[in-house]
Amino acid sequence: MTLHLRVETLRADETVQLRVPPPPEPPAAGSRAERRRSARPAARERALAATRRLLGPLTPYARSLAPYARRLARCARRLKPLYPRPGRTGWRRWIPSWRQWLGATTASFGLLTLFLATAYAMTDIPTDLNTYATQQDNVYFWSDGTPMARTGWVQRQAMPLKDIPPDVRWAVLAAENESFYSDPGISVKGITRALYRTVGKGDTEGGSTITQQYVKNVYLSQNQTLSRKFTEAMIALKLDNKMSKDQILEGYLNTSWFGRGSYGIQRAAQAYYGKDVSKLNASEAAMLAGLLKGAGLYDPTLGKANHKRAVERWKWILDRMVKIHQLSPQERATYKTFPEPLKSNPLYNTGAQSDYLVELASQYAKKAGHLTDQQFDLGGYQIYTTFDRKREQALTDAVTKARKQAKKDHPDAAKTAHYGAASVAADGRILAVYGGPDHRTQGYNESNAATVPAGTAFLPFVYAAGLEHGVHRTRGGPATPVTPETPYNGDDGIPVTTPEGPYWDRSGKKVAAHNDGGKSYGQITLRQALAQSVNTPFMQLGMDTGLDNVRQTAEASGLLSDSIGPQVPALSLGNSTPSAIRMASGYATFAAGGTHTEPYSVRRITRNGAPVALNTPRPRRAVGAQVAQEVDEALADSFRTAHPATAALTPGAAGKAGTDDKDTAAWYAGTADSVSTAVVVYRMDLAKSLQPLPLKGLAGTPADDVPYALWSAATGLG
Repeated sequence: MTLHLRVETLRADETVQLRVPPPPEPPAAGSRAERRRSARPAARERALAATRRLLGPLTPYARSLAPYARRLARCARRLKPLYPRPGRTGWRRWIPSWRQWLGATTASFGLLTLFLATAYAMTDIPTDLNTYATQQDNVYFWSDGTPMARTGWVQRQAMPLKDIPPDVRWAVLAAENESFYSDPGISVKGITRALYRTVGKGDTEGGSTITQQYVKNVYLSQNQTLSRKFTEAMIALKLDNKMSKDQILEGYLNTSWFGRGSYGIQRAAQAYYGKDVSKLNASEAAMLAGLLKGAGLYDPTLGKANHKRAVERWKWILDRMVKIHQLSPQERATYKTFPEPLKSNPLYNTGAQSDYLVELASQYAKKAGHLTDQQFDLGGYQIYTTFDRKREQALTDAVTKARKQAKKDHPDAAKTAHYGAASVAADGRILAVYGGPDHRTQGYNESNAATVPAGTAFLPFVYAAGLEHGVHRTRGGPATPVTPETPYNGDDGIPVTTPEGPYWDRSGKKVAAHNDGGKSYGQITLRQALAQSVNTPFMQLGMDTGLDNVRQTAEASGLLSDSIGPQVPALSLGNSTPSAIRMASGYATFAAGGTHTEPYSVRRITRNGAPVALNTPRPRRAVGAQVAQEVDEALADSFRTAHPATAALTPGAAGKAGTDDKDTAAWYAGTADSVSTAVVVYRMDLAKSLQPLPLKGLAGTPADDVPYALWSAATGLG
């Protein structure tokens, strides 16, 4: 090592002394510093060796790619923008060369492609659908198949694509997306136009394919934002690769908004034309397809301007169907008149009585279809009821008229008046009911309420029990048969007897039977007693037959066990409290030759077109056919006796009135044309108690009996 030192000239008497420190001693062998220094070269050698092992197989490829890498580097140097550009003057110095433009465009396209590919890969189809896209309503139909009512927050009924006619599908495709079956799920042209309108002019415009619209309906919100549109396009692309075109079209047709509170083509067909989608023709389908552009603008019932727009779009859609070869010119020529829709949605016009019908039908549907409340509330069910529209209207009109008359003649009593009625066919179908004046303010159905005694309307069940089981004159002895001609004592006030003697009540008094008005009839046959509604023979007949047999016969005929009264002699005179539906069902058993079918209100259920298994009741033997015929003949005698003029015109009619000794209920039950109808009129102040109140003339007089008037109106005899 050489050390250079520069000093000024020294005088003779000055000296310079330089002290050089000794070199450091080398570290002792084996020290920590020495070990670190010796380990470094070894670690580097190991790292280089590992790198050579990893990259060794790639060396040939690297050598072959090296020329291309050098060329790319040269191109990159050429494309590198130098500003200002050398060799240019003026504004040209700031304009990139064509190579630079090409490089920038290629890089941008590559980055955009990479971005879209990454976005597509990262986009997942949502698993949770919008609530309003899955919830449906339940639709109820009259017995003739016409819509009766609907329930649910969302008016929608999903239909399989196979049940939607081709004309309906192609009307929608012609209006919204004619290239649906060939496009990739999105429209680049439409998206570009929508972006231009959204960004450039501050408003929004469509341009979406049916796949995109379906994605918006079931997965996304309706917000018109760039982020929502981008997400919509990504999901649409992925959905188009995952689902078939038919599946997407089916989903779209079942979730689209058509106005009038309806989602889906099925509910739109019912809301605008009162028919199922399967019944639509191409002209009606074109009108509905036009609504997809905006029901608020194209519903022709909302104004003249709307009507004009709807007609123009209807013509355009039909012409488009011809252009895409989905409608022949000959058929197009037949559609010259615009298919005017209904003025209002018929499914909203349910009426007060329909609420009672829906209540009965929904309860039965869940029970017979084994559906939980949760399943039923999800909707999508089509409930085809047994209710007859004409009979229901006749019964409702008759009771409405009677209510008005009662308010006029008996204003005080009419305030607490109640009317219940039901018509049941011999095969168990409930055809009509009257449940009350307003279901929204009255929380129960009067046709199904077991609140007041049946009175003498119960006598046919006692008569049937006697004919079926016979009577016991001695305790434990054999039964003695009875016939309609068997005589009984019809006098008023005779004591009721048992094989041991008179029947004593708990207060220690003999129980005696009484006739209406205290009238005595002497010896009278059972058939005559029933025809004339004589009480005393039937109270004794019930004791002779056995009150347990009376109870069993009444239940087998259709009365519910919990409505049967106490098993005392008064059971035979109607201390039971059946509902109007059950009383009509019991009389229907006699009209059906002694076979009873449980009353039912639903004949068929489907969910989105697929049948739902339903336990429909089957007939079973309640009393013998001969017994049923004899009861029916006695009821026919009763009808002829009370109403000879009407009976002459209606030979098959049979029925009788029913009253109780406290004048708290008035009934009429009978059969005409294999349909049994029961009507009850009573008074009850529900704000105070559930005790029946005296009728006070509300049920009319024998000459002008209100229950019979309602019965005759309901059966078409009035």
